[in-house]
Amino acid sequence: MFAAAVISVGLAALSLMSTNSSPLVDITGTITSPLKSAYTAVATWFNDMQRYYKDTAALEEENAQLKQRIAEMEEKVRQAEEALEENAQFRKLLNLTEQRRDLSDLEIATVTEHSVTNWTSSLTLNKGTSLGIEVGDCVIDETGALVGVISQAGLNWSTVLTLVDTDTSLGAQVFRTKDLGVAQGDFSLMEQKRLRLDYLPANSQLLSGDLVVTSGLGEYYPSGLVIGSIEELQMDDSGAASYAILVPKVDFDALTEVFVIKSFEIVT
Repeated sequence: MFAAAVISVGLAALSLMSTNSSPLVDITGTITSPLKSAYTAVATWFNDMQRYYKDTAALEEENAQLKQRIAEMEEKVRQAEEALEENAQFRKLLNLTEQRRDLSDLEIATVTEHSVTNWTSSLTLNKGTSLGIEVGDCVIDETGALVGVISQAGLNWSTVLTLVDTDTSLGAQVFRTKDLGVAQGDFSLMEQKRLRLDYLPANSQLLSGDLVVTSGLGEYYPSGLVIGSIEELQMDDSGAASYAILVPKVDFDALTEVFVIKSFEIVT
């Protein structure tokens, strides 16, 4: 029995030694295991950072390309908008010249400033003498209604005195009755955006709403340009003569674009 027990213990020891590592290997593994884990963590972090920088660089390059494409598209849109605006201007110009063949030379201009003070009512345009605009030229809107007259002109700018300005004065005619008069600005009416029709015949029978146009007398201005309509009749301070208050057809505050009549044909 004793011998069998000894043999069993020996076999068990041999079996244990064959399945477990040696003490030296075990100690080495214990020491290197954390180092291996640290190395693996560092390598993984480094690889992750490489991928991050590569992805960031790719995104930055893609972003730059997208910005360039957006800039190119914005430029194309701007050019298209300019082309559409230019076409619209040409259509308006063509429409005016078809309606008024006597207006042989028109210049489209943009209103850059509206100026209204106690003494004046004027507009500043972005066109001037370099394009043939001169003092005294009439200015109309896209419908052919009279806006005013050029009072000053520089190389690339000009000033328009509107119809209601106190220095405006031009021959006028009532379309229905053919009565002649003078349309002129009035200090007391300018703030209300109105003007007067003076020097009417004593027997004139004007009605509210009658259309008033330029007479063309003196050949300073084209005839038949719409000035406005009669709002009411008034008597002057002496009570001996009447005058009419006119409402201009043009809304001066809303103007963004006008046409300067550089030359016209006299219609007889």
